[in-house]
Amino acid sequence: MRLDKYLKVSRLIKRRTVANEACDAGRVMLNDKVARASAEVKIGDVITISFGNRETKVEVLSVQETVRKEEAADLFRYL
Repeated sequence: MRLDKYLKVSRLIKRRTVANEACDAGRVMLNDKVARASAEVKIGDVITISFGNRETKVEVLSVQETVRKEEAADLFRYL
């Protein structure tokens, strides 16, 4: 699954266009490398997102095309 779509489905970022912009600005890293929005996300990958002076680091536990809001937190775990 594309990185921008995963960020939206997992609700780490609210909108896919915002996820795209964050990737283009170099604020999203996949396995410690700056990632493009089209990068493929797999189970076990580590995603780091920089929001201003705050950094969020998560590990991908599951990759699903659609998920209900209540189950979105089950797709990843915070590191």
